[in-house]
Amino acid sequence: MDTKALRQKILDLAIHGKLVPQDPNDEPASVLLERIRAEKERLIKEGKIKKGKMSAKTSDKPHYPFELPEGWVWCYITDVTNKITDGTHNSPINTPKGDFKYITAKNIKAHGIELNNISYVSKNIHNEIYARCNPEKGDILYIKDGATTGVVTLNNLDEQFSLLSSVALIKPNKYISNKYLLYYLQSPLCYDSVRGSMKGVGITRITLNQIEKWELPLPPLSEQERIVCQIENWLSLIDTIEKGKENISIALKQAKSKILDLAIHGKLVPQDPNDEPASELLKRINPKAEITCDNPQYGKLPFKIPNSWEWCRLGTVNEIARGGSPRPIKDYLTNDVSGINWIKIGDTTKDGKYIDSVKEKIRPEGAKKSRFVHKGDFLLTNSMSFGRPYILNVDGCIHDGWLVISPIGNAYTSDFLYYLLSSSFAFEQFANVASGGVVTNLNSDKVADTKFPLPPINEQERIVAKTEELFAQLDKIESSLQA
Repeated sequence: MDTKALRQKILDLAIHGKLVPQDPNDEPASVLLERIRAEKERLIKEGKIKKGKMSAKTSDKPHYPFELPEGWVWCYITDVTNKITDGTHNSPINTPKGDFKYITAKNIKAHGIELNNISYVSKNIHNEIYARCNPEKGDILYIKDGATTGVVTLNNLDEQFSLLSSVALIKPNKYISNKYLLYYLQSPLCYDSVRGSMKGVGITRITLNQIEKWELPLPPLSEQERIVCQIENWLSLIDTIEKGKENISIALKQAKSKILDLAIHGKLVPQDPNDEPASELLKRINPKAEITCDNPQYGKLPFKIPNSWEWCRLGTVNEIARGGSPRPIKDYLTNDVSGINWIKIGDTTKDGKYIDSVKEKIRPEGAKKSRFVHKGDFLLTNSMSFGRPYILNVDGCIHDGWLVISPIGNAYTSDFLYYLLSSSFAFEQFANVASGGVVTNLNSDKVADTKFPLPPINEQERIVAKTEELFAQLDKIESSLQA
């Protein structure tokens, strides 16, 4: 379910008068509009608000985007608001501490004002700004400059603050639902129209003059309230769906982790007594390898494994080494066809298994100061997000943010080793030997000394087949969540 599209559809139905039924007993919006006009004229005479520039043209129907239900009326946003302005156009001195909060576009989110990384202005600066732009709780704040133009929210702060000019202040009249106006401004019709009309070089924006000319489909006040209630019921349901999808997604990741855990414990598929024991495989690959059943001094083992399996140190059946970085690297980068692939973390893909291509190459003399790796080798991230394995589908050189694991013989199938290194057990093994303060690193010798379970080759193949069968089913569920 595309919940974003569903949100937009609900708002679209709402502003077209199709979300709730009309009630013929409701006071028509045209009468409401006259009452708002009278209220605004009173406020103008009392000097509490300034006279607006626009007036409604309710008879000019061909001009409007769509036909309205009976009892509704088209008007300009200025007809139902007491003030439209923006914050200061001069960036004032602002500090981490001060007298009044200083709100900019980065603080404006659809759910309200976020106070992360907030700054402050002095009382004198605030008083000067607030004299022209005085946001109050329940007012509408609308981003009108930059990449997030069109993001709009209700002011949820019950205190004075200063506003930057990137945010417009819209004060609804007391006879209109501020939430109805908010949802109209969030609707696809309004948002798409605004984004299409943005102008500017570098930083695009809309102006207050443009905002003042926005047309608004105005329902009767009682219907506005019913619309808001229905919208919020639907949005609450969508929030629940999204939370449920998030929980399911987490559960799917946990299920994959559990599958790998069962796999490396020998509990995912049954053992076959006809399989050649892993001890024989290990002796054939490395006659000097320590066999746990023959060596009681092998040390404490992480967990019990089937009788046909063996524990072996990762370095017994793999060559493990750290990459190298020629410095400064920019001196060795090249576009020449003779260049050697320079394999970086950025060449990986999210949740990817393979590295299929690279973006950069280095000159042969740079390769002499690095480490050359081959297709079929495993790379292990060796930095703050250490321990993530990838299988190489290209040859090239690696920097010191990688460890390379080059299989010796055929102790592990490529796919089984990938799943083994992807398990939570492998991560724990690597975390236990990682070193460093702020940035943790994996030492190749310590990684080589870590113990991992080794099943018979035939069982490895059955484990991989079962793992991928179960993963495919979980991936299908995950895909359905995005549909």
